[in-house]
Order: sequence, then structure tokens, then C-alpha cells
Amino acid sequence: MKPLLSARRTELLAAGAATITVLLWASAFVSIRSAGEAYAPGALALGRLLAGVLVLGVICLIRREGFPPRAAWPGIVVSGLLWFGLYMVVLNWGEQKVDAGTAALVVNVGPLIMALLAGWLLKEGLPPRLLAGMAVSFAGAAVVGLSMSGEGSASVLGVLLCLLAAVAYAGGVVAQKPALRHGSALQVTTFGCAIGAVACLPFAGQLVSDAADAPLSATLNMLYLGVFPTALAFTTWAFALARTTAGKMGATTYAVPALVVLMSWVALDEVPGWITLVGGLVCLAGVAVSRSRPRTAVAAAEVGDAAAVGGPVAAAPETSPEPQREQA
Repeated sequence: MKPLLSARRTELLAAGAATITVLLWASAFVSIRSAGEAYAPGALALGRLLAGVLVLGVICLIRREGFPPRAAWPGIVVSGLLWFGLYMVVLNWGEQKVDAGTAALVVNVGPLIMALLAGWLLKEGLPPRLLAGMAVSFAGAAVVGLSMSGEGSASVLGVLLCLLAAVAYAGGVVAQKPALRHGSALQVTTFGCAIGAVACLPFAGQLVSDAADAPLSATLNMLYLGVFPTALAFTTWAFALARTTAGKMGATTYAVPALVVLMSWVALDEVPGWITLVGGLVCLAGVAVSRSRPRTAVAAAEVGDAAAVGGPVAAAPETSPEPQREQA
């Protein structure tokens, strides 16, 4: 029974890490909106990444993580450029051109692209439950996005920027997955964040200029983005990604729009309409479907684990399963 218990423990830890990531990424939308009023897109991305690198670097020194193995660097570099660099800049820029609802709708194309790329490049396949769950979640995200969108507030440039952010996000995750086979979650996150910060250094002058004029609340929001939705959330994401498929992790992020609605309701007193609430519930239902396993697969896994522990003796007769399970 130990391998079965170990597998369940790993699954629970991965689910817990993914939950932390989703909660913190949802909170990031509120902070981005506040900080984005005082900081330009590139400056905000650089400030966020520098704060994240500082925190992650200190943790790496304390834990004596060191540099990642050579085999992990290709994935770290690609994910750093695409996800930590390009994604953050174009998303900040896109949200200045379109309303939050439209941005959320377009960016949520990312998990679909991620599942397709992971199925093709990482040979993860496309399980029917994953595809069904993603379809349900995308429908929910569309309802949330359309219900929150304002009339005439979208622009073609803004939509294209959000679409580019979705592609960068998907490509970064797929590139990060192989790197986690060789480096730890902390190493991959730290050095990916550092590469993203280096890529954003051309915005350093703008960051200094904006920081001089920005209100304290905007700067605190930028630091919050670096410490929690970046340093902590990207690390918990990498931890969970190393223990599950990229497709399932992408599907999990469909819970973000629903959580953003709830957080805006509590923190900003923005009362959502009933259509928005229904869309949020549909998003969560789709996530549940995508992360579930058929009963036959669960039963087969349990039998396989029991056989691995007890050998032929672990194959209990149908008339007395409980005593045999206790012996195993």
C-alpha cells in the first residue's frame, strides 16, 4: 500500500501547489490594474521581475541550490524569454488597450494552445476528459469575459497583444516542463525569472522615471506582484508541473477568471451580475472535469500498486477483499 499512499500524497501536494498558484495569479489581476495606472507595461514587468529575482535569489542562497544542470538550461532560457519576459510585457500592454473581460477571454486561449503543444511536443496525449473539461472551462471563461466587457472598449491591437500573451504563456510552460526533469522547481523558477528580467532591462530607464512619480500604493502593488504572484506562485506552479502534465496544469488556470470575479467583489466592491457568477461556476466545473480520472483508471492504478507491493498474494479474492488489503 505504500506506493499507493505515496502516489496519493504526491497528487495532493501537486493539487495544493496548483491551488496556491491559481489564487495568487488571480490576485495579480487586481494589483496589475492598480500599478498599471502609474507604471508603463515594460517598466511594470521589469520591476515585478527584479523583486521576484531578489526574493528567489535569497531563498536559493539559503537552501544552497546552486546552478541548474546543463540539461535544464534550454528549457529555462526559452521559458524565461517567453513567459517571464514577453508574456508579462505584452499582457500589461494589452490590458491598457482592452477591458479586463476581453483580456481574460483572449488570454484563456493559452491553456488550449498549451494542451495541443504538450500533446504534440511532450507526447502527453489529449485525454478525452481533459479536452471536455477545457471546453467547459473555456465556455465559462467566454461567459465571464463577455459579461464583464464594456461596449466599444476593445481595440484590434489590444486583442492581438493578449493573443500574443496567450501564445507566449503556452510556449513558456511547454518549454519549462522538460527543464523540471533536470532542475528543481526553485532553480527553474529563479533562473527563468532572472532571464526574463535581463530581457526587460531596456525598460530600466522608464522604470526609474515611473517610480519617481508613482504613488506609494502603485509601487507596493508592483512589489507584491514580484514577491507573491511571481516568486511564490511561479515556484509552486513549477513544483506542481513537475508532478503532472502540462495540459492538466493549463486547465487548472481556468479557475482564475472565476476567482478574479470573487476577489473584485470582495476587495473592490464590484458586484458581479448573475451571468458572470454562472460563468465562473462553469469555469470551476470544467477544471474539476479536466483533473478527474475515470473510475476504471483509478481502480486499475490501485490494483497495480497493490500487486507491486504484495506480488501474487496481493491479488485478493473477490469474496474477502478487506482482509487481504489489510495484509498488504
